[in-house]
Amino acid sequence: MKTLFLSLIALLLNADGAYEKGKELYIKNGCYSCHGTKLEGLHRYPYLANRAKGYMKYKLERFRSKLSDNQQQEMMIPFAVGLSDEDIENLAVYMNEYVEDTNKERYDDSYQVHGDGGS
Repeated sequence: MKTLFLSLIALLLNADGAYEKGKELYIKNGCYSCHGTKLEGLHRYPYLANRAKGYMKYKLERFRSKLSDNQQQEMMIPFAVGLSDEDIENLAVYMNEYVEDTNKERYDDSYQVHGDGGS
């Protein structure tokens, strides 16, 4: 029971780390040049924001194995060949949980009315 609890804590603590590591990998590997800085997809390249984590892992693992479904996808193979399982997990978390930075704190929830509201 204790081991299960500790594993759960480690998993939850790693979740935020995985997002940040995935974001760092996305920028470092130049993914933004085809898929956009907001993961929106540019030109004929697909969007990646908020896609299913399992699907993204599946596709990246296929690319790492030098498999693709069509000629356009073949260009992903050189980018994925050097990815580790942890890298793929982190990228999948980032793409699945993507939130545009400008929208993270869109509203100030701490606002409180003072006085009688004017008049």
